[in-house]
Amino acid sequence: MYVPDSNIVNVAVTGAAGQIGYSLLWRIANGEVFGNRRVHLRLIEVGEGLKAAKGVAMELMDSAFPFLGSVKIEEDLHEGFRDVHAAILVGSKPRGKGEERADLLVANGKIFGPQGKALAEAARPDVKVLVVGNPANTNAAIVAAHAKGLAPQQITAMTRLDHNRALAQVAERLDVHVSELSHMIVWGNHSASQFPDVTELRLNGHPVGNKLDEAWLTDEFIPRVAKRGAEIIEVRGHSSAASAASSAVDHMRDWFQGIDTEWVSVALPSDGSYGVPEGIVCSFPCRLVDDQWEIVQGLQLSDFQRERLDATVAELQEEFETVKREGLV
Repeated sequence: MYVPDSNIVNVAVTGAAGQIGYSLLWRIANGEVFGNRRVHLRLIEVGEGLKAAKGVAMELMDSAFPFLGSVKIEEDLHEGFRDVHAAILVGSKPRGKGEERADLLVANGKIFGPQGKALAEAARPDVKVLVVGNPANTNAAIVAAHAKGLAPQQITAMTRLDHNRALAQVAERLDVHVSELSHMIVWGNHSASQFPDVTELRLNGHPVGNKLDEAWLTDEFIPRVAKRGAEIIEVRGHSSAASAASSAVDHMRDWFQGIDTEWVSVALPSDGSYGVPEGIVCSFPCRLVDDQWEIVQGLQLSDFQRERLDATVAELQEEFETVKREGLV
């Protein structure tokens, strides 16, 4: 379990005044992520977001959380990241009307490159970084490329939302509680190409593969998990900000306080495991070893699994090459 030098933890959140940030900050301030530690928050915003962040800070202080220390609003990245133990990078540029995905990648590269550099220069050497802003995997690859001196496994992207969505779909299908399920895997990109994989899934410790028919898995489960965000927008009229924030809480809570299951899904820079090229930020099954995420090794992949993994990795490689051509990694 991670133990800081003191009972204080400094946390930076970019895009803090947005919808995900708004949902996330109250969970952090209430002690859900870092336990019984005094949390000092840095709300990093730019432009019009600065004014909104002031209102967020006022509300946070008015909530009188017992574990909340100071709340500072920063526009300068170095000041925002100075001595932080954790950085949650939520703010990103959304895709505009008629904008190609390649344009989006380049635009976000210009945001996340400077953030990676500032983290390396100002944050604690053991800082733990979670990229939430989409396209999260490649944004995290950009952060890692610029965060000279930080270990690759310190930079992660969030596929815990996809992991949680997959667990929820299976729990509903089997009419069981989600807490009874473990060993879910989400491979690849946080995009429509992702591969939620139930091959190793267990119900109260027992394999459940024979309880889920192949047609449902292929035709309904996999595409529905991948497109769940779009489904929520269509039904609710807004993006899934609260569930994204909740998944960020899960990711960082487990990272700082430990996990009570064999593994969870984490996107981090590949070390070559499962044939994924090094440097590509890909989602793998990961466990905590010495307070850092480590890819679970030794899983045997069927032809179907290999095909699905290769497809999502191909998309990640294409994204990586796009930002590489622009000199962003």
